[in-house]
Amino acid sequence: MATHSSHFSFAPTQATRGRLNGILFVALFALAVTQLAALPAVASLGISPLIVGIVAGALYGNGLRDGVPPSWASGIDFSARKLLRIAVALFGLRVSLQEIAEVGWSGLTVAVLVVSSTLLIGVWCGTRLLKLDRDTALLTAAGSAICGAAAVLAFESALRSAPHKSAMAVGSVVLFGTASMLLYPLALNLGWLPLDTLGTGLFFGGTLHEVAQVVGAASNVSPEVTHIATIVKMTRVMLLVPVLLLVGLWINRSPRPGQGADAGRIAVPWFAFGFLALVLVNSLQVLPSSVTQAVNQFDTFALTMAMTALGMETRFSQVRQAGPRALVAGAILNLWLVGGGLAITLGVQRLLG
Repeated sequence: MATHSSHFSFAPTQATRGRLNGILFVALFALAVTQLAALPAVASLGISPLIVGIVAGALYGNGLRDGVPPSWASGIDFSARKLLRIAVALFGLRVSLQEIAEVGWSGLTVAVLVVSSTLLIGVWCGTRLLKLDRDTALLTAAGSAICGAAAVLAFESALRSAPHKSAMAVGSVVLFGTASMLLYPLALNLGWLPLDTLGTGLFFGGTLHEVAQVVGAASNVSPEVTHIATIVKMTRVMLLVPVLLLVGLWINRSPRPGQGADAGRIAVPWFAFGFLALVLVNSLQVLPSSVTQAVNQFDTFALTMAMTALGMETRFSQVRQAGPRALVAGAILNLWLVGGGLAITLGVQRLLG
């Protein structure tokens, strides 16, 4: 009898050990990725550790997939799923209501119009025009509309979609976001953008994909533009929560064709409420700045771990099937962000001053 009970207590220990080894493996991998992203050549391109993580993870997962013991898979999955949700919630500590109020109605209006129009165009073009599946279209649209890789991760977690769909959406964010980051300051210097300081901040913050890309592009112009652009960008990040909830309502009302009523349901994004709660905590300034900074550093690392794990679970063969169409969707959205975003910025400035 004793041996029977010891056998039972031993089995979960093995599974737990495997899971912990998997998490530790992803953490060490993410540490190496963080060092790589900090190299001046990579940092100067505005490429965040999150993006380096998914690329490095995918290269490892496809090239050396037999190199990880099977028992570690649950740890890699934990990093790509549960840790990801915690990290998205902690992202709320980067946003404060005071900052959003600082750019006033013009910043909020630009953010709302850009996010809603980009999502609608992305879903319509993706599903109707390019015949992408709903998840890939939504992930690509969310990455372009809200906050790049972090938005893709939040939607991936809520939709419970396949890792390769997130990889395609992130690929589109990297490609077009980096190109825009390099071209925006150039276009401004050449006089192609008829914008003043406020307008430039609204346009950069309202239309660039990643937070790092906004800072990278705006810091080439002036500190004032960087300040405005970062706040507008963070206003877009704030919209992640209502957008997730609205998309959840829409999906729960219309399950995927050919599936049961439950199959199309979006997971209740509890991490979105955690995100909102931490925005309030940050706005009330109850935490010392040193604590907030430490949590933000941990959060970036946790997001990098999640991205690296997603990369490891991605298979290039799956990406190839919808790759070109997903990139075309990203290109259409980027054209809209530039042209439509400029029109929205100029219109809002004219109306709200």
